[in-house]
Amino acid sequence: MTEKYNRISVSVSFLAIILYLLLHYTFHVKNRISTLPLWFAIIVGGLPLLYALSREALKRQFGSDFLAGLSIIAATMLGEHLVATIIVLMFSGGQTLEDYATQRASSVLNALAKRMPNVAHHVIDDKAYEIAVTDIAIGDRLIIFPHEICPVDGTVESGTGTMDESFLTGEPFRMRKIAGSQVISGALNEDFALTIVAEKLPADSRYARIMKVMKMAEQHPPRIRRLADRLGAIYTPIALIVATAAWLTSGSPGRFLAVIVIATPCPLLLAIPISIIGAISLSAKRGIVIKKPLVLEQVGQIQTMLFDKTGTLTHGEPVVTDIVCLADADPINILRLAASLEQYSKHPLGAAILRAAEERSVVLQNVENISEKPGEGLTGHIGGQKILVTGRRKLPSEMATLLPPSTSGMECVVVVDGRLSGLLRFHDRPRKEGKSFIGHLTPKHHVKHLMILSGDRDSEVQHLAAIVGIADVRANLTPEEKLEIVRAETRKAPTLFLGDGINDAPAMMAATVGVAFGQNSDITAEAAGAVILEPTLGKLDELLHIGRRMRRIALQSAIGGMLLSSLGMIAAALGFLSPLVGSIGQEIIDLFAVLNAIRASVSTKELMDF
Repeated sequence: MTEKYNRISVSVSFLAIILYLLLHYTFHVKNRISTLPLWFAIIVGGLPLLYALSREALKRQFGSDFLAGLSIIAATMLGEHLVATIIVLMFSGGQTLEDYATQRASSVLNALAKRMPNVAHHVIDDKAYEIAVTDIAIGDRLIIFPHEICPVDGTVESGTGTMDESFLTGEPFRMRKIAGSQVISGALNEDFALTIVAEKLPADSRYARIMKVMKMAEQHPPRIRRLADRLGAIYTPIALIVATAAWLTSGSPGRFLAVIVIATPCPLLLAIPISIIGAISLSAKRGIVIKKPLVLEQVGQIQTMLFDKTGTLTHGEPVVTDIVCLADADPINILRLAASLEQYSKHPLGAAILRAAEERSVVLQNVENISEKPGEGLTGHIGGQKILVTGRRKLPSEMATLLPPSTSGMECVVVVDGRLSGLLRFHDRPRKEGKSFIGHLTPKHHVKHLMILSGDRDSEVQHLAAIVGIADVRANLTPEEKLEIVRAETRKAPTLFLGDGINDAPAMMAATVGVAFGQNSDITAEAAGAVILEPTLGKLDELLHIGRRMRRIALQSAIGGMLLSSLGMIAAALGFLSPLVGSIGQEIIDLFAVLNAIRASVSTKELMDF
């Protein structure tokens, strides 16, 4: 039944019970008129339920809902209309709670589609004309204005600037673009207009491929059985055997109904959704948004944890990690010269150099004749010396051969009066809690396998993996390759994938549990089962604890309620409980189960253990 119909069923059955009690006990209407409200509730709420359960029965699926449907049929046939209506109320109430817990704001594919522009700026005879993105042809010249999203893969024809490709590629740095640079659809242009030449149709570009992969992931989600269904599959046959035995031995169909009524698994139908809603509330207070409540049932069972690198195990921003001195240069002086020039530049690595200078209390010097020509690097004069900050590939070959071999990460070269002075090396800054968090996952959370899946370069990923202590590393991955790896691992064991970029969204949907780190992308947040608003690994640890605690409380409530119901079944089978008393007894059991389930919303001190 739909969420709207469940709410209607709850309202109708509740009002019907009140009206019946008023007619029967206040106005002493003892004939069939008093049961009309109950009949109405049974028809409105019971028939759709029975139709849905009959379809499940044809598929040989007998979960926790089956007993509820059987109880409604038996109660109606034996004239116990109040009992049947109470069961309709309990069942539809549980479904309403679960529907409330599982509702989502919007779909991932809609969010993806909204992010892409609908129009592009087609350049003809040095004039820009708006055209539909779908009308772009290979070879078209397009201008991408500042703060616009690139609509198609292509090559820069003119202009100099930077693009943010991190959500798409996994690379943590803003990418410098000059004539001849490659650009990809979905990347955000930052400060300056760029004229590009389209090399692919929009339907064949990088962003469109991610959308296709997303559709594949959405059409083939991992198969997960609900906790209530797994418990119900055990409990339901036992209840039917006891009820049938009571009927056969006593010869009274009322015994069958009494057993079935008190056996109705309302602790499964009510306590588990309430535990989930309580855990959702607790998570929200801790800065974790639960998008798919099934995450809370599964997160405590994770055996394989897969991490994107950029923005999750790292901060997604470069830092100066090494200063290599050449020709007896002083490292602080190299940093001073580079930072003095970079304060006038918008190069993607400039902010990292200035931050390193500030952390080391380096005093910057005045610069004259500053110049930054595309493809030549940054030049200026400091104290009568000509300073050049550039890349290894932009140096003359005879000078480049004097440099030490390249390593992981990025680098820039500092040249003073035509002589090599030093190298500044950069890496994506790892999170300080990364190593301790990774180290505690196996002993504390029984995670058996840890992996890094990244679109970044292998040398960079291996550098981080050595720092945090993860042996299984896959680099240079496309979204399609990430998706296939996650699917393969999920077939072996329950998985959790943690990422923050658009390129991570398909993998999140394919994992048993997908977690988005931070609020960098609405699309990633929609694909994930949970979103950690404050990007720290401690919050992921809290999610693991909240889910495990919720599952423990839900099992306590459900199994405890089922044990009490089992005692009630025995009493009903022996003739000590009538169907009506059985339904009231079931309500009392439900109350205890629900009160225990509410504990899932209460915060405890033990939500982080590393």
